[in-house]
Formats: sequence, structure tokens, C-alpha cells
Amino acid sequence: MDTLRIRNLHLQDYGAVWQAMRDFTASRDSATVDELWLVEHPSVFTLGLNGRECHLREVGDIPVVHCDRGGQVTYHGPGQVVVYALIDLRRRALGVRQLVDALELSVVDLLQFYGIEGSRRTEAPGVYVQNRKIASLGLRVRGGCSYHGLSLNAAMDLSPFDYIDPCGYPGMKVIDLRGLGVIVPVATLRRTLSQYLARRLEYPAPLYEE
Repeated sequence: MDTLRIRNLHLQDYGAVWQAMRDFTASRDSATVDELWLVEHPSVFTLGLNGRECHLREVGDIPVVHCDRGGQVTYHGPGQVVVYALIDLRRRALGVRQLVDALELSVVDLLQFYGIEGSRRTEAPGVYVQNRKIASLGLRVRGGCSYHGLSLNAAMDLSPFDYIDPCGYPGMKVIDLRGLGVIVPVATLRRTLSQYLARRLEYPAPLYEE
């Protein structure tokens, strides 16, 4: 099945979307169309399955959610592009490494479009610019189907990253597109990034829903 549905969810509570992803994955069958969910979240720290509390240094009044994705701790907030990949990996004969590659390379593609060189690190998944992290990844696979995905810092308050060890790495610096001189509406970035990802995943004609 080569259909991909791209849903724009706009600003949504993290916990509600996480539960919706689990429900979608639990109820899908061999005929369920794959989806990308595009969303922004109000400020929240999320701690992955292997996350360690010691990487949360000063959270203040920002809520912390322990979730079921891989990885350590990260921050989500307004001005960030979040893409959740709900893909039947078995049906598409994709391994987890291939999905990670597609997610990272879609960000590299977008950065290149704006004249920015992005890089990847085998020991620390994500995308980096000038040795600063601009995109983070975390996935969960259940029954051969993926959920969770990636976040790209577009135009946001980056100070909450100072309260944590991003992705479990003390001293890791972060950056956003605005800090690199790219001033583009988040809605435009969401759509562009999803198109690059659909291309990387080799879906011929994705269906985009506002």
C-alpha cells in the first residue's frame, strides 16, 4: 500500500497526542493507511523509556511526561515542528535503521533547501548544525508499526533546553532555524518537512489534510 496521509494537528497537548498514537497503532490492521502527524506542543519535557531523572536538572513549572519512545530527555514547545511517523514497517519492508535514516535525512534535505549544511552522528541520533542540535528523534515500534518521530527547532524559546541534558548529553548545545537566519512560518516548515519525509519513504502521492 503506497498511500500516506499527512494530518496537520496544529497545537495539541503532548499526552493527548501520545495516547492517540498508541490507540491508532493498537487498532490498525493490514489495510490501515500510514500517516504522518504534524503538531506543536505546549511546553513539556519528555523522558524516554531509558531516560534517567538525573538529566532533568531544573524543570521548574514545565511538566515532565514519562513516555514509551526510545532515548533520553528532550523538550517540546511552541515554535517547534514535530512529525510523528505512524508507519507499518513490515508492510513497507523497512527496518528501524532505515526509518531513522529517512527521518534524519528529511531534515538534512530541508536545511539544504535553505542553504544550511546539516550533519548526523551515529553515536547520537538527530541532526546538527555547527555542532549544535537542531532536530531530535525518538521512536517506538509495536507489532511491526512505528510511532513517535522527530522534532525540529524552528523559532522557539530555547532556554528550557538549559534545564536538561538534551538527549542525555551534558553540555549539548541546541539551535533553531531562526538562530540561523531562516525566518519561515512554522506551518510552512511543517508541510515542507513532511513532503521531504514522504519522498524519503518513497510514497508517490501523499494526501495532505489540514
